[in-house]
Amino acid sequence: MPDLASLALYAVAALVLAVTPGPGLFYVAARTLAGGRPEGVASSFGTGLGGLVHVVAGGLGVSALVLASAELFTALKLVGAAYLVWIGYRTLRAARRDAASVTVGDAAPSIGPGRAFREGVLVEALNPKTAAFFLAFVPHFVDPAAGPVAVQFVVLGSVSVVLNTLADLAVTIAAGRIRSAAAARPGLVRRLREASGAAMITLGLGLALARRPAA
Repeated sequence: MPDLASLALYAVAALVLAVTPGPGLFYVAARTLAGGRPEGVASSFGTGLGGLVHVVAGGLGVSALVLASAELFTALKLVGAAYLVWIGYRTLRAARRDAASVTVGDAAPSIGPGRAFREGVLVEALNPKTAAFFLAFVPHFVDPAAGPVAVQFVVLGSVSVVLNTLADLAVTIAAGRIRSAAAARPGLVRRLREASGAAMITLGLGLALARRPAA
């Protein structure tokens, strides 16, 4: 494994990237605002598992193959973008529907932790930018003389996934507090859910326009 100084630098860089807003963070926020902390926690672990899919794929060389193929990259990109836009649209529609039917003090409809977890996995696993990140960022901290490269890649990538999951859980706590404080102000919760939905739609459209990283 790399020396301690390199590992510390990697951890700091990965932490900064973990708190940078992306599809996972916005999805976790939207699920927490809609269904409370149980759904937020479930979706956080779901996005974490989705990130691990990219880590393992990168260690096995699958992500490199996808990024090297224009057709495979485009297919994954469009599927991921469409899924994000669909979830964002569904979040917007549900926020407006619930605002019209839910009275003050009622809980917003929940999709359940199980579905929140599954959707979280797909949100992260269908994002080719996550694969591009791991293949562009992690190799800089891999030392071929320190052991098997694939093992180092998976270990370092897993550290990044853990930090991302911790950031998602922090968002869950923050969004849960906002939801509790705004229980008597359903209009505020609606606007926050709409903002999360709009952000996911924007990220999905941005993903659809993303170019394949240069070889």
